[in-house]
Amino acid sequence: MHRIFNIILPLFIFFFATVAEGQQKHDTTVPAVSSGRFLVKDSPVVKALDSMAFLKIYSKKYFTLDSTHFQKPGTKPDAAPVVPDSIIKKRLAALNAQTPIELTYNKEVKAFINLYANKRRLLTEKVLGLSEIYFPMIEEILDRYDMPLELKYLAVVESALNPRAGSNKGAKGLWQFMYGTGKVYGLKVTSMVDDRYDPYKSTVAACEHLQDLYDIYGDWSLAMAAYNSGAGNVNRALRRAGGVKNYWAVWPFLPRETRGYVPAFIAVTYIMNYPAEHNLYPMRPNIFFFDIDTVHVTDVLAFDQLNEMLHIPMEQIKFLNPQYKKNIIPAVNGKQYVLRLPRRYTADFINNEDSLYMYKTVKGLEHDKLMAEVKKAGNRNIHIVRSGESLGLIAKKYHVYVSQIKRWNHLRHNTIYPGQKLVLFGYAGKSGSHAHKAPVKRSKNKSYHYVKNGENLGLIAKKYHCSVIDLKEWNGLRSNTIHPGQRLYVYKPDSKNSATVKSGKYMYHVVQKGDTLWDIAKEYDGVTVEQIKRLNRITNTHRLKPGQKIKIAVIS
Repeated sequence: MHRIFNIILPLFIFFFATVAEGQQKHDTTVPAVSSGRFLVKDSPVVKALDSMAFLKIYSKKYFTLDSTHFQKPGTKPDAAPVVPDSIIKKRLAALNAQTPIELTYNKEVKAFINLYANKRRLLTEKVLGLSEIYFPMIEEILDRYDMPLELKYLAVVESALNPRAGSNKGAKGLWQFMYGTGKVYGLKVTSMVDDRYDPYKSTVAACEHLQDLYDIYGDWSLAMAAYNSGAGNVNRALRRAGGVKNYWAVWPFLPRETRGYVPAFIAVTYIMNYPAEHNLYPMRPNIFFFDIDTVHVTDVLAFDQLNEMLHIPMEQIKFLNPQYKKNIIPAVNGKQYVLRLPRRYTADFINNEDSLYMYKTVKGLEHDKLMAEVKKAGNRNIHIVRSGESLGLIAKKYHVYVSQIKRWNHLRHNTIYPGQKLVLFGYAGKSGSHAHKAPVKRSKNKSYHYVKNGENLGLIAKKYHCSVIDLKEWNGLRSNTIHPGQRLYVYKPDSKNSATVKSGKYMYHVVQKGDTLWDIAKEYDGVTVEQIKRLNRITNTHRLKPGQKIKIAVIS
């Protein structure tokens, strides 16, 4: 079997990529003590299951819910049979005899079997259904790498077979790859495409990652533990256990979450092999592995074009192609991309491919506009946070808003840490233009605003043409609460240099290169594209020119 890494290279990679990122992959579950009580955070395994409930593809219309014809006479659909430990232990022993992965039964494994078989029955049945989409593909790749087929169950633990799964630490996809580790294994991330969401590419990367870990430890359970928490944590646990390469020997010394990781894997392996014995039956999805085909896209193409011209359900396109973040396939400069479609639409795609690329949608999406979107998205920078930096300092450096940085990076708070990678758009260097939604240029002189009765941060932000986040950052506010008479620091728009100049009841926005009406409307609270068009008598949005002044209504 051909391997892209030898036995030395993985050791180097894992200490400098996996160790740093593995520890941030999931939330910790260390209990906190308060008033004599233990407060235990939700298990990442349970979070993965619960995340499924919020996706449209998991709604009732995508699954066959009625499984009564599978059940024994007199058995209620939601009844959870009581299965003795001795029987579960015997069944696991039978499975253990067929795999090189150690499948042990103990109280930790029992707790996770209870989770999947009793507490989360509905979602487990959906996972059983989804396995008919993903397991044939995963098994094929595992077989190619000559790896145990049971490793397919690890994807259930990682993501509950949710191709769009993402953790608040930045792990993505079926196999929950962090940015750095994914990059090591060839998973590319751009503003348009994230290979970590691609079920096929991420499975290939997961196989290579797990095989490299197995080459280090010679034990699949330890390899899985390192996949979860990083090789550094496993190595420290090995030292404390006296160097014994056995998962259960090092188990007490592993991070708390990782102590539940392999037991969860064993529980999933058991449940997926004995679902009927627990009155669990697959909720059949509306599409199966063998119903899916692939085509190659050779020009820029939007999901809307596929939906409107070929009448392919939008949710199916999105479900089968989660790697395209903006619902656009950026096939430019001779590069081809893979598109997965329900098999029944493959012939229609091939027969109408050239017409598809030129098709104009109801929303007005056409080839030139899509190319402009792809080009704009290409103006993407990665900023690595340095010690002492804040979002405010970074925003100032790149001439963007703090709120934009948070939106681009899915940040809920202003907290960042050294070494963190932030995606930034629209900055072209010190002498470049700030074409992508550049903020209002501001005076360097600090001014004061005294809060009046009835005012809130939103009203004050509108007055000074800034964001609420700007006000909070300028004044060190942790909440949105303010009180009459309170003095707030503000930086007024610079009337000499600003792209927006107040004039009566209007402001004027100076069009930057690449601006669209949609981009402009998003810069101003309460302003819509239709308002801008009506106020400026615009009928053809293609004719926006750099330097053109557009009226924006001031909303008091």
